Amino acid sequence: MQSDERYMRLALEMAKIGSGQTSPNPAVGAVVVKNGEIVGLGAHLKAGEPHAEVHAIRMAGEKAAGATVYVTLEPCSHFGKTPPCADLLVEAKVARVVIATTDPNPLVAGKGMERLKQAGIEVVLGTLKEEADELNRVFFHYITTKTPFVTLKYASSLDGKIATKTGDSKWITSEAAREDVHRYRAANDAILVGVNTIMADNPHLTTRLPEGGKSPIRIILDTDLRTPLHANVISNDEAETWMVVGSQVSSERMALYQRSHVRVMQMNQPHIDIWEMLRMLGEHKITSLFVEGGSRIHDSFVRSRAFQEIVAYFAPKLIGGHEAPTPVGGTGILRMAEAAELAIKRVEMVGPDIKVIAIPK
Repeated sequence: MQSDERYMRLALEMAKIGSGQTSPNPAVGAVVVKNGEIVGLGAHLKAGEPHAEVHAIRMAGEKAAGATVYVTLEPCSHFGKTPPCADLLVEAKVARVVIATTDPNPLVAGKGMERLKQAGIEVVLGTLKEEADELNRVFFHYITTKTPFVTLKYASSLDGKIATKTGDSKWITSEAAREDVHRYRAANDAILVGVNTIMADNPHLTTRLPEGGKSPIRIILDTDLRTPLHANVISNDEAETWMVVGSQVSSERMALYQRSHVRVMQMNQPHIDIWEMLRMLGEHKITSLFVEGGSRIHDSFVRSRAFQEIVAYFAPKLIGGHEAPTPVGGTGILRMAEAAELAIKRVEMVGPDIKVIAIPK
């Protein structure tokens, strides 16, 4: 059991190599061990490319026969963009497969394990399951709900202000915290803000890291399509921009925004319903959404209970002022019994700032 956990931990480390870049697929790692020797390693790096098991078996070669394979997620059993990994393991004549957790995808969901058992391969399930489930929490949420995993992010002073009463917010948090935010951007499929943020700050909403990193699709909630045509999210093509608008916006108005990197997505009603918008994004294979909106946008998501994680940065500063905006503004709730209750997952220091990660209870 100890050796199983040791090799599975290595498989989890391999899986993390592709974390954030395999969407809409899960991040998966695999390790092939024979006679106490690691003979193959693999990670899934990008959708459409070979799965972790393929890389690991190729590296192991003939040594795969009679070996034990450690894989962080149940091997697939269906033909997608690549052949079934369960069949590959059978053909390689492995003796034993240790799996961290099952795949909730209806196309797999136990079928991969059953294929292995039918071939006489010993299957062990559940080794480091909690760690494996945490690694692919975004994929699991998306595959079971068909909506993206939503992270609400905000940065505030210690007294809970995201700007002064004049709207000045640059910069509340440190450079270290801002770099940390860009790592979240690189790991998510899309980033979302409201039109007021565009008009006030004219952000690029791209990923800026010393080592580079992919920029997410930029989602702009703009009910009446007020975004200026010269805004960076329109004129800058470093990333795609999807504008979400109400049903009252004319086709002539939408045509003004026609660009190779810009898409206008229209709701079926005059206002933007958060859950309908999330279902629409899910249909377009957006598995993770990083919400960096202002207080009104956050209020919409909180009141809709449409989030899976909160990432909050608190700077050691005091701003004060009853007119200074707070992270969640808008209408808010009327009774404490209606408040969104959270569980704190982690608290850490990022430079001089405090970072708190919380999830809904």
